[in-house]
Amino acid sequence: MSYRPVADGQLAAVVTFLEMRERPALAIPPSPLGLRRIERPAPAEYRDLFRLVGSPWLWFSRLVLDDTALDAITHDPKVELYAVEDEAGRPSGMLELDLREAGACELAFIGLVPALAGRGHGRWLLAEALDKAWRPGVARVHVHTCSLDHPAALPAYRRAGFAPYKRAIETFPDPRLSGILALDCAPQVPLVGAVTVSRPDSCT
Repeated sequence: MSYRPVADGQLAAVVTFLEMRERPALAIPPSPLGLRRIERPAPAEYRDLFRLVGSPWLWFSRLVLDDTALDAITHDPKVELYAVEDEAGRPSGMLELDLREAGACELAFIGLVPALAGRGHGRWLLAEALDKAWRPGVARVHVHTCSLDHPAALPAYRRAGFAPYKRAIETFPDPRLSGILALDCAPQVPLVGAVTVSRPDSCT
């Protein structure tokens, strides 16, 4: 066993790739939450939802895209975006399905705001995601998660019927130090390195 140093200002994560080849026999549990399809979201609308759900886990990949590059993905007819809304209609999570690969559907992004964790809503959202992902012409549904995500994510995928098939190590600049996310995002992940540019004032 050996250690591989990670440079100051960088983060490293173990990424697990999972797939299923048959539609699982999953019932959708009841939930007070709902899903609202957002077609052709404006870049600001998309980024707000992405930050709301992903900043506690250092999601940043879509935040570094300019409007043109972001629209090229989110306006593609084979990419579907849904906002999770609570009983008052407030955004509380997101689901993004990517069907651009023939015969496959990727759960590109799926998550809830931290306040809803541990209350069974994640089981509902994953069941809804799989119900929408498995459609005529889809023979494979896949997803990936990493060691910086919510610790319940990987067990939840496996319970739902996903099987891991590959792992990888991902390294990238800490988005809190480069100004993409605020310094108080993801306090469970220690900051190591110097702030290089101005950044948002707060994660929330």
